Amino acid sequence: MGMTTATNVSSFDLFAQRAQGILQHLTETGQLKHLQMIEGPMDATVRLRGYGEVACFCSNNYLGLANHPEVVQAGIDGLQRYGAGTASVRFICGTFTPHETLENTLAELYDGSRNGYTAYTFTSCWNANEAIFPTLCEPGDMIISDELNHASIIDSIRLTSTIKKGVHKAIYKHADLDDLRAKLEAARTNAEVTGAIWVVTDGVFSMEGDIADLPGLRKLCDQFGAMLVVDDSHGTGVMGRTGRGTHEHFGMPAETVDFYTGTLGKSLGGGAGGYVVGPRHGIDLLVQRGRPTLFSNAVPVTVACSANKAIEILMREPQRVVKLRENVAYARKGIKEAGFDVLESPTAICPIIVHDTARAIAMSKQLLELGVYVIGFGYPVVPEGHARLRVQISAAHEREHIDTLINALRKLNAGLS
Repeated sequence: MGMTTATNVSSFDLFAQRAQGILQHLTETGQLKHLQMIEGPMDATVRLRGYGEVACFCSNNYLGLANHPEVVQAGIDGLQRYGAGTASVRFICGTFTPHETLENTLAELYDGSRNGYTAYTFTSCWNANEAIFPTLCEPGDMIISDELNHASIIDSIRLTSTIKKGVHKAIYKHADLDDLRAKLEAARTNAEVTGAIWVVTDGVFSMEGDIADLPGLRKLCDQFGAMLVVDDSHGTGVMGRTGRGTHEHFGMPAETVDFYTGTLGKSLGGGAGGYVVGPRHGIDLLVQRGRPTLFSNAVPVTVACSANKAIEILMREPQRVVKLRENVAYARKGIKEAGFDVLESPTAICPIIVHDTARAIAMSKQLLELGVYVIGFGYPVVPEGHARLRVQISAAHEREHIDTLINALRKLNAGLS
């Protein structure tokens, strides 16, 4: 019997039917995402098309630097002096003086003059994470990852094990040091693991808002001779006395972590770009072999200038971190008083778990009608049954902004009762 083929139906039509079916299902179940259009700068409030001025509690603008006059002016100056684009990858003719300046400043943020750490920038932290493991790992290595790590870390590990056969991977239960110990013990007794062992974690987990146990992780890595990699995208500028990140939160030196990845698109001006910070030999290898930098343009110079200014402001104005911390405590207390449970954490991420994706999206829409911009997250961003409203606090918020959020939540809770 011959094989049946859909010879009369084009692949284009098959794809169109499939895509439309998925979109129809998302619409019918209340899970369809809608892009909101912001018609002005990012700040404590934003001008949202169709809604006017609303209090913004869904931005990663943790230090309120996205619209800071000095950050904006630094970008304008960079644009005027160096032009709109690099028009090249870094190793050809895409490296400009502001890239060097920014990378030196980033290294200093992580005490580079003392520990010898250097930095290298990418167009996003996704690219930085995509570069680090495929470039630095070799067959015989093992990568062990927290189960709730960011998607970019997950995809980087998948890519590594695909293009470099013999790189092993394992996942430990979220924040479970006993399970990590078991995975490390298994790695040390696995005859196929002949190279380096890498443990990777978010510093601050973006959906949970909780913090990796850095002291416990470092202790286990030392015990088993493993290296520690931390994506501190949501920790830099937020955690620690002066906003240096998760390591400072625990009172630990920067060299506690072997490699950091991070973003310039959140606390550090909110523009774009990512980076890796670590020992020079590792950074040099990324420059020589990292595919995301060999085959993709550099961070635009105007972004590099803005980000550099944002880091300078972070280092000279630690009071911004203090204000953020005070705002977070006030907001968490108010959310609870409004009748909602919020996951406990000192971070600027305040998740309100509502379980059902459609409900989270509906609540987000209701809050927007009340003048508060908060996004509901569901599958596939978070696992099924763990949908949430993710409230994010900024140093740009004043008490009246946070009170607007709390009052809207009270009204929402009264309507749900």
